[in-house]
Amino acid sequence: MRITAVNPPFLPDYSRGQRSPAVTKSGTLYYPIWLAYVTGALEHSGHELDLIDAPADGLDIAQTVSRIDGFNPSLVIVETSTPSIESDVRFADSLCKSGRTVMLVGTHPTALPEETLRLGSRYDGIVAGEYEIPLVKLAQVLEVNGNPAEIPGLYLRGEDGEGCFTGHSERLDNLDSLPFVSTVYAKHLNIRNYNNPNALYPQVMIMGGRGCPYECTFCVFPQTLQGRKFRCRSIDNIVGEMLWVQDNLPDVRAVFFEDDTISVDKKRLRRLAEAMIKAGVSISWTSNIRADVDFKTLEICRRAGLRSVCVGFESGSDEMLRNMKKGITTETSRIFMQNAADAGILVHGCFMVGTRGETSRTMEETLQFALEINPDTAQFYPMMVYPGTEAYRQADESGNLTATAWRDWLTEDGLHNCVVSTDELTSEQLVDFCDHARRKFYLRPLYILRKFRACLLDADERKRTFRAFSTFRKYIFRASRKK
Repeated sequence: MRITAVNPPFLPDYSRGQRSPAVTKSGTLYYPIWLAYVTGALEHSGHELDLIDAPADGLDIAQTVSRIDGFNPSLVIVETSTPSIESDVRFADSLCKSGRTVMLVGTHPTALPEETLRLGSRYDGIVAGEYEIPLVKLAQVLEVNGNPAEIPGLYLRGEDGEGCFTGHSERLDNLDSLPFVSTVYAKHLNIRNYNNPNALYPQVMIMGGRGCPYECTFCVFPQTLQGRKFRCRSIDNIVGEMLWVQDNLPDVRAVFFEDDTISVDKKRLRRLAEAMIKAGVSISWTSNIRADVDFKTLEICRRAGLRSVCVGFESGSDEMLRNMKKGITTETSRIFMQNAADAGILVHGCFMVGTRGETSRTMEETLQFALEINPDTAQFYPMMVYPGTEAYRQADESGNLTATAWRDWLTEDGLHNCVVSTDELTSEQLVDFCDHARRKFYLRPLYILRKFRACLLDADERKRTFRAFSTFRKYIFRASRKK
């Protein structure tokens, strides 16, 4: 069967695949990683796939539809996101024709399947949660003109327009059964389209595990697609993919682990690093990591090629950390920063404001904390809440959700927009604080001198910094809006 998996057109450089989809200030553009994994699974099952990433390739609606129609698939899988959902549904409806099944995937339809079905009138249904198992089964059923209603994990459009839920699908436990996602990138995508400034460029993005046992109220993937249960690939499988990248994609400079957190099991992380060293992995790697990793683990990871980590410190207020159920304290983060510095690992720190109970005082504590622990780079942003998360329910039930439409999650030009307030602070005050904090952090003379020195001494760091600064600079100097 011919199948198209499409990341549809929306805004230029729209990074739909990340946890908070947007056109980013840093020039970040994520791979369509979930679509790529299901593409590999379907190809492994014997189907012919066309994977289209319209935002990355600069394709408009007409060009994308023309490519789909030229390939003439029997099944089309359409990726979605909360800010783009209305556009995504219109696009999906436009693809429908006799003999073709069109299915939506993503966090938004998983969280709000009935509402998402009602947004459209023609497309066939939704895959709830992870895609691989339901879509492989759906393709098998469609090939023999079987009944899709027998496949768990789907919301199908009935003749009356209402949804028919087929029951919950199992999640994939044997992640080793999936083809290396890097092989999918190499076959279908232009790797130079994608960038995360926390890693060297160009890079590939892979997952070493899925699911996160921690209970952060705001994190969307564990509460919609992946679940809380931590599942991981075998160490040999991960190392095998890194060696494949090393041998077959010589232009690639880094591997980015897009796990919610690679450090759930620190003993396993140490074994993974040891296996990389033993196997001769020489490519740089970067990962999301939790601010509770010990020096021993960081040190062996550094020897195995870990260059930088992305860490959600989130707040300088222990009260706010408790409110968001982060499971760490400010002291935990201080110790982590010292460990990372001692191990020689660069840290990108994420800080957010707008948690339930946030005040001017707690925001200032966050800024002062960021200046104190002084990560290599930092981002400050209002809490982004998405359907399916506890943070979204809290904001909605308390009257602190300020959006009236899904497109409100973005500004007119596609940047993140603030859709929450707190009992004390307006959305505008949260945004203005983030602008202020960004300038305060990056325009310190000592920070500028530190970055200048790092760029002089390290050619890779010079390229990484200049690439990020070329898109980020206009936001650093932006003044707060007048009240």
